[in-house]
Amino acid sequence: MLLPWGGTTVLGKVIEIIKAAGIQDIVVVTGGAREQVEAIVGESARVAFNAEYSSSEMLSSIQRGLGAVKPEAQAALICLGDQPQVEVRSVQVILQEYESTGASLIVPSYQMKRGHPWLVGRKLWHEIFEMKSPESPREFLNRHAKEIKYINVDTPSVLADLDTPEDYLKSRT
Repeated sequence: MLLPWGGTTVLGKVIEIIKAAGIQDIVVVTGGAREQVEAIVGESARVAFNAEYSSSEMLSSIQRGLGAVKPEAQAALICLGDQPQVEVRSVQVILQEYESTGASLIVPSYQMKRGHPWLVGRKLWHEIFEMKSPESPREFLNRHAKEIKYINVDTPSVLADLDTPEDYLKSRT
């Protein structure tokens, strides 16, 4: 997330994309490299620290992030900090679907594969808060598979993230 991406960093680009899609209240969950991440974030978003980052998976970060969302929020967009390829229009389509339907789970799909970011309505947050490791967000989505409103997008960017140095190098060419 700290690596260069365009005129910013991988995380900086993700924040830019989310803001360009129209979301102004952004919570970035930190763990390792906390100080460096907070320096990148600056005033562009709020920060929540996940003290369990080294001993847990993504679930604890989602729980920490949802816990930091403002009380008036009715839904949250779950984004990956290592997904700078996501397109603004993909995020906007998810937000538009929520505004028009109020669906509690909205997930982008490319060629029948679930992607990110995905939106979860507040009425389902309690289930996420009650989950314990080794449960995962994937299991949460699988439990609600029949309720998910899938948004088919025409870009594989909703599937792409940068998990390894090879992913980063490949995405830069």
